[in-house]
Amino acid sequence: MILVMLPDATKEQIQAVATQIESWGHKASVTIGEEQSIIGIIGDKRDLAGRPLSALDGVEKVLEVSAPYKLASRHFHPDDTIIDIRGVKVGGGHKAYMAGPCSVDTYETLIEIARAVKAAGANMLRGGAFKPRTSPYTFQGGGEEALKMLADARDETGLPIVTELMSERDIDVICKYADVIQLGARNMQNFSLLKEVGKLNMPVLLKNGIASTVQEHLMSAEYLMSEGLKDVMLCLRGTRGYETALRNAMDVAQIPLLQSLTHLPIIVDPSHAAGKREYVMALGYAGLAAGADGFNIEVHPNPKCALSDGEQALLPSDFNYFMKKVKSLDPWNQNDWIKQAK
Repeated sequence: MILVMLPDATKEQIQAVATQIESWGHKASVTIGEEQSIIGIIGDKRDLAGRPLSALDGVEKVLEVSAPYKLASRHFHPDDTIIDIRGVKVGGGHKAYMAGPCSVDTYETLIEIARAVKAAGANMLRGGAFKPRTSPYTFQGGGEEALKMLADARDETGLPIVTELMSERDIDVICKYADVIQLGARNMQNFSLLKEVGKLNMPVLLKNGIASTVQEHLMSAEYLMSEGLKDVMLCLRGTRGYETALRNAMDVAQIPLLQSLTHLPIIVDPSHAAGKREYVMALGYAGLAAGADGFNIEVHPNPKCALSDGEQALLPSDFNYFMKKVKSLDPWNQNDWIKQAK
């Protein structure tokens, strides 16, 4: 349920309404807009039956929200969320260009990659220190030593670090080094982990599950946000389907759909969608053209020697070419079209 405040409602009126809602045992989520402010009510709406919501001072109207996700809904938060990550803004027209190795292997290689992707235009460095692998016999990541290397690369290049968290037991060590916590496909519905991460004051990149729906993805974001976290990015890494020619199927149609449903930034991961480097750039370009707020792409100077997923890693020269193409792109914005259509 949403309370839309009058355009001239004062801060004192807005705070008084929020306080009243909380006195009734519900959470109040206040969003201050340029023209109007809204207050989202979180809780069982049946408990509000008979409450004089529309009569509260400063309230213009009361709206029902049918979607099961509230905090992630654009109804609750009409304006795009803009996340600031060490000075790099994401969302609301600001793009996140995340690039780096699938797994951190050697210090020299990581520094080479970090320098190359920054020179090409990347504004964040991705790299895995803890790796979820299908086989227990394959490389599982370098752990804290890999995180230290990422921190050194950040010190040299200034690029914020994006790295994956797999388990609650690794929260402290990840938070010690990372700037963005990535939650992968296998953990999208690890609800106990989502609750713990939601209590952290750190931006999160939440990937969709291996075969998840749009609503399931948004409900996982809701788990994070229900614990107080606001800085959530949704990452589309493709889903498993009947077609096996590529690793996963990246549904570009989800991008404008999500733009209409949520205020959260949307990032594409064409590396895991394609699984083959020769198709990564086309998928990444398509995602950005459809309105994505950025990408998460794997880059390695010697893919044959990469410790994981070398077959989908771009060469630095490929990434440089891709960035030149991206900079001339005029992306679609679903909400701009919706506004002018009205």
